[in-house]
Amino acid sequence: MSFVQIIEYRSANIDGMQEVAERWEKATEGKRSAGRRVVCRDRKDPNHYFTVVFFDSYESAMQNSNMPETQQFSQEMMKFADGPPTFHDLDVVDDRS
Repeated sequence: MSFVQIIEYRSANIDGMQEVAERWEKATEGKRSAGRRVVCRDRKDPNHYFTVVFFDSYESAMQNSNMPETQQFSQEMMKFADGPPTFHDLDVVDDRS
């Protein structure tokens, strides 16, 4: 079953956070199981963000999360966050185009 993780967070420095995300992508190329990644900003609150990450399964998401690179870069990203993130773990029950 497909799986989506939504990471909700606040940041006044999204550029710093995006730079770390780009370095993570380079460091995990060919190893990561994360597929498509979409970063969204709340129109009513410009420091409120959501990152939506698509995976083939919950298990592949957990493998991705447990990679040392993911742990390291996640800690770096949190330096740019205004507080801890909230994770929403979602099984995809219907997907239509």
